[in-house]
This record gives sequence, structure tokens and C-alpha cells, in this order.
Amino acid sequence: MTAHSVSGARMMALGTALPDKVLTNHDLAKMVDTTHEWILERTGIHERRIGGTTAGLAAEAGRVAIERSDIDPATIDLLILATTSPDRRVPATASTVQEMLGLSCGAMDLNAACSGFVYGLIAAHGFINLGHHRVLVIGAETLSRMTDWTDRGTCILFADGAGAAVIEKTEGPGDLHGWHVDSNGALESALYCDFDAKIEMSGQAIFKNAVLAMEHAARQSLEMAEMSAADIDIVIPHQANVRIVEASCKRLGIPYEKTSMVIHRTGNTSSASVPLALEDAWSRGRVKKGDRLLLVGFGAGMTSAAAVITWDGK
Repeated sequence: MTAHSVSGARMMALGTALPDKVLTNHDLAKMVDTTHEWILERTGIHERRIGGTTAGLAAEAGRVAIERSDIDPATIDLLILATTSPDRRVPATASTVQEMLGLSCGAMDLNAACSGFVYGLIAAHGFINLGHHRVLVIGAETLSRMTDWTDRGTCILFADGAGAAVIEKTEGPGDLHGWHVDSNGALESALYCDFDAKIEMSGQAIFKNAVLAMEHAARQSLEMAEMSAADIDIVIPHQANVRIVEASCKRLGIPYEKTSMVIHRTGNTSSASVPLALEDAWSRGRVKKGDRLLLVGFGAGMTSAAAVITWDGK
């Protein structure tokens, strides 16, 4: 497919949700052998939010996105929930969210780890190109349930949260200009979580390959969009680690100042991190109508995804 074969869809509005409980680096220093300075230097994280359920956070974010879009929920044709931490094995947590929001539509979970929201966004445009009118895309995680709070290598990173977007069919070309999705299953052992177990991660392998994956996905989506890095007004990256984002931006030739970062207060929320960072940029007035955005996710799998869009939302 080419970018020109997909048209007629735009992102209308965003919504986010974070748990009330704040866990600071100083709190973690009382739990494991670490310090605020050590965590901040290596990750850029000051604090993170934990608590709630994946369905509960997803529904809260989805409700805000629907309200901001000023649409009738009955007009939503599909709910895509990107998550790597579903509340149950069966059924899909998306079905629970559907009921909580009072929707009457298709509902499915999508697990592409930290790339999940961008995967879902691209999929939503595809469904609309096939005939759907509106799709609700949500990224939601409760990674605190999967975190070993005695392992300082992982417990300093992961957190909970959700972000949602309403994607709507529109007349004429849509807002998606280029995209790329990828996976390198040979690296699946670098970051994984077995059933009824805790997250296991090889930090060095993840860092090296995440930088390369982010760069590759971004370049491929820019090429499809027939744009260069200089054409991008703001980058919305997965909030995994400040150092990964800095290194990736340097390789892409994009000033780090063009990124939207919320990791300092949210931690790594996997599939929720891109919409959380996008909503933060929008609420601060950093994203304006007509701006060209590069959304890029990368994570366990080793999955990666990028999308170049023009902001046309509320």
C-alpha cells in the first residue's frame, strides 16, 4: 500500500487518564537499593503513577476523548484497545471497556507492546478506508501489576495510565501521510513477561535496539510521506527512556527540543505513553492546526511503529 491509497480519516480529539497514586523516586529508594539521582540520570523519570485497572483507565480516557469530540457514542463503529496488560486472559479487555462506555460496536485488544497505540492508529485508518465511520483507539496499561518491585532495573521504569483518540472519516485526504510497522521477534527475550510472572528485561539490549528501531520506523514513515525530518514540527515518541529518545533524535537529525516528553511524571506507560505525550503537547499549545507530527513507538517484540500525521483535531 501507499500513503495515497489511504485517505479520508482524521484524529478528532484526545483523552487521557492517570491513577491518583504517585510513586516518587524517593519512595522507591526506600524499597530498593537506588537513589533519586541514579534514576533521574539514567531514565529522566522523577515519579510515576500506579493503580487502577486497565479497563477503568481506558474507559476514563475514552470518555474524555468522546466528550471532547462532541459526538454521539452510538456512532462509534469500532473500539481498538492497545494493551500489554489486559485485566483478564479472556475476554478481551476491550469488551469490558465497550460496556463501561455504553458503546455498541466491534471491540478488540491489540498487543504490540509499547508500539501498540501507533499500531492501533494505523489500523483505525485502515478500517475507515474500508467503510467504518468512527473508531476509538485507546492505549492503556497497568504495568505495576507485572512489575517486580524488588528489581531496581525494572521497577524504576514502569507505570500505569491511558490515552485515547477518536478517529473519524472525513471528506478529502486524511491526516495520515506515512506509516511503518515492524517487529524483530529474534529480540523477544530482551523484554518479556510470562503468564503469572513479572517483567524481565535486558536493559543494554533494549537500549541499543530501541534506538535503531525508532530511527528506522521514523525514516520509513517519512519516506512514505515524502517528507524529511526538517518538515516535522513536533515528535511524539514512546516514553521509554530520555536517553533513548535523545539518541534517536540525534540520529534522525531532529532537535530534542522538538519532542513532547512526559516521562518525568508518568514513567514508562507502554502503549499509553504516545497519547499521553500527544495530549500534553496539545494542552500546552505546542500542537496547532496544520502542524506535522511524527508519532513513533518501540518496545518489546522488538516492535516498532511510526506515523506522520497533520494535526486537524479539536
